[in-house]
Amino acid sequence: MSLAPGNLFILAAPSGAGKSSLINALLSRHSESSMHGNAMQVSVSHTTRAPRPGEEDGKHYHFVSREEFETLIEHDVFFEWAEVFGNYYGTSRVVIEETLQRGIDVFLDIDWQGARQVKAQIPDTATIFVAPPSKSELLRRLTQRNQDSEEVIQQRMHKAVSEISHYHEFDFIIVNDDFDSALNELDSIVSARRLRKEKQVIRHDDLFENLLDE
Repeated sequence: MSLAPGNLFILAAPSGAGKSSLINALLSRHSESSMHGNAMQVSVSHTTRAPRPGEEDGKHYHFVSREEFETLIEHDVFFEWAEVFGNYYGTSRVVIEETLQRGIDVFLDIDWQGARQVKAQIPDTATIFVAPPSKSELLRRLTQRNQDSEEVIQQRMHKAVSEISHYHEFDFIIVNDDFDSALNELDSIVSARRLRKEKQVIRHDDLFENLLDE
């Protein structure tokens, strides 16, 4: 059995739709299978925003200054980058490419702008949009987190409309109404990508050579 390159997945959604929770739940579900050649991980992005309670540098984000980030932009370090709510976010090109070559699936938690940039460079990327079931539910989730001021929440609701307007640019759409159902749908997308002919031919080259040997 040969090692096939990993799959690149992008999950985008308005803040509060639940994409981060879905990714974390999927990784937890597949933690045992990762020992058998089906590893997956979330890319750790760089950002200039301040850490939220419980966030760790190098685990949730690489927290850097605005000056440091702009230096990285000048050196063409990022696969994609964007400025959101006055803060920079970016994904390291080298880290992603090396991880994929090791046969590890990578998930990018980025917005539609980043998704468009990455898709242009790697057309084979699977892009997934996670939508909330309603505006009222999205507002409830944002308010329930108790992490942002009323002003920030309203900014996020306004931003959500812009984010959702790009849903048609994605390959897959998941409506996160029931979390378990949404998680199963995400898992199905991952399984389908892993079972594509291009991946299986590489992964099982010895098997097919043996099956076709006369």
